[in-house]
Amino acid sequence: MTVDSPVPLASAADLAAGQFADLVRDYAPAALDQLMVEATRQCEGIAGRRLAPFTAVPESHRAQGIDPDEYTEATGLPMDIQGTLGRSYADALGPGEQVRHCWLNEFAPRYPEMWTYANLKVTILRSYGGSQSVATASLIGAEPDSGHVWFSLGTFLPIGSLIRVTYDGGYTTVPADLARACKLLAASLVLGEIDPAGTQFGHDRGVLTAQAETILSTYQRS
Repeated sequence: MTVDSPVPLASAADLAAGQFADLVRDYAPAALDQLMVEATRQCEGIAGRRLAPFTAVPESHRAQGIDPDEYTEATGLPMDIQGTLGRSYADALGPGEQVRHCWLNEFAPRYPEMWTYANLKVTILRSYGGSQSVATASLIGAEPDSGHVWFSLGTFLPIGSLIRVTYDGGYTTVPADLARACKLLAASLVLGEIDPAGTQFGHDRGVLTAQAETILSTYQRS
């Protein structure tokens, strides 16, 4: 069985070094590491999105519509040689029929400078047959603040095609408030195990969870 092992939003050492050290003093190191993984996944569940670094996430998108301003006959601006070749090919494919945009599901809701994308792979499957792996040189993006991927002019991407993508991403530098939310939820999980009545350690599990949810509400999808 494959083990779920993301890089947690906060480490076991972070939890043990702070105000919750009394809660986890009897935890074995491996159990404490697993606790932080569980708290990280709980953070992502509340936010409704990936936050910790991830690898090879698969997605599929349907190519829908195009912006009228991007019709190939809508501009007479001078172009460099690459743009000229791309437009020439786009004209041959049929003006106004090729999709230019795709938006990845996972992107940075805040602090895009701390988010990193890598290893973006795109495959186009056309409804009438045929597929194509899109070269990295034909893509602009992905953009950390929006997940926007822009296909270069001349990419053969008809409306209605299926766009399959895989990519790595996530916060490679974890925002401090996310690390705090992870620790709060980890402490709440511990209390649920060792002190469900809330009488031994002076921590209120409901308050801890509410504090974490308040932080994570700013990372939820709008």
